Amino acid sequence: MPQSKALLSEYDVIIIGAGASGLMCALTAGERGRRVLILDHANKIGKKIIISGGGRCNFTNMYTEPGNYLSNNSHFCKSALSRYTQWDFQALVDKYQIAWHEKTLGQLFCDDRSHQIVDLLVSECRRAGVTIRTKAMVEQITSQVEGDSVYRLKTTLGEIASRSLVVATGGLSFPTMGATGFGYEVAEQFGHELVPVRPALVPFTMPKKWLEHFSVLSGVSAEVIATCSGQSFRENLLITHRGVSGPAILQVSSYWNENDMVKINWFPGVSVYDWLKGAQERRPKAETHTILSEHMTKRLAQVLCQHGKLRLVTEGGHKTINRYSNVELEQLAEQLEEWELAPNGTEGYKKAEVTLGGVSTDKVSSKTFESRLQSGLFFIGEVLDVTGHLGGFNFQWAWASGYCAGQYA
Repeated sequence: MPQSKALLSEYDVIIIGAGASGLMCALTAGERGRRVLILDHANKIGKKIIISGGGRCNFTNMYTEPGNYLSNNSHFCKSALSRYTQWDFQALVDKYQIAWHEKTLGQLFCDDRSHQIVDLLVSECRRAGVTIRTKAMVEQITSQVEGDSVYRLKTTLGEIASRSLVVATGGLSFPTMGATGFGYEVAEQFGHELVPVRPALVPFTMPKKWLEHFSVLSGVSAEVIATCSGQSFRENLLITHRGVSGPAILQVSSYWNENDMVKINWFPGVSVYDWLKGAQERRPKAETHTILSEHMTKRLAQVLCQHGKLRLVTEGGHKTINRYSNVELEQLAEQLEEWELAPNGTEGYKKAEVTLGGVSTDKVSSKTFESRLQSGLFFIGEVLDVTGHLGGFNFQWAWASGYCAGQYA
């Protein structure tokens, strides 16, 4: 795009980032008659949408509520989530006759490809007259105040200007797909503080000694309750060649800090003591690992019994169930309900679903998403210090924050 003075008034709104929140903001602002330009440095739009949900896009969750989000300000997300709900986005999906299904725990997925969600958003943008430009790098942003702020962007397309500037750049997750900290840099440029960022919804890595026992189980999963920092999630745990993953682990990772212990209950929804007591009557001569394999895979039962405190309690799994006193049975039950997992780290941003932390919400309006420090500057989506649980909640935050900002940008 050549440099021209006329360009300075060509757009009412410039949105940096063609992801979920940016596209939603654009189509909403465009519907209001605003002249909207979306810029994205990537070669394709909506990359995270496309890869999400195993390629089927977990586009929202039926049970979305503020309690599903982490933020230094737990109240910030309430307004947007109430003004653009999961049912609103579902209605948009239905408008395009995209078939969907509930998988588990209220998670809604496309029956077919996640490209359908991107196509839907692009169609809505096109209908609203939105211009989308990919491979467009923003090199510099300046503003001048003439009543209202005017933002001038120096880009690889030339110089562009607008009255409103929306930062929808996302976080640091999936750097191989082009994620950068550019949005944080813009925030700091205009005086906003950042809540420290780190990977979230991310697999744990485990120490070498632990892997010596458990790496043989790579690919084995089990339903568990995982607990960390007072938060518990009942979903699957997956053992990997580097540590542990699966929905239960990804969920608690958002609450984990270095040196924290994660407790695993291998028998969710079961009184383990009562179950073991019953096993003494049913199979008194059976060894412990054999009894446990009634509830989990034989390989997992054997390895659990050969590691850590369980090894001592169960004699490596070979102690027959009838040899346990009531006190010993209570000890065994406690170990199975509060099995300790001590991660030595996470797999980082390359495997993280989202970024925890970001632009502090203290100086951002929860109604309009406009900066309280800089007129005409907006922050939406993952770049903000609002992070959802696994299961479609982060997409719903993108839709809601994008929609609300689009009403005012």
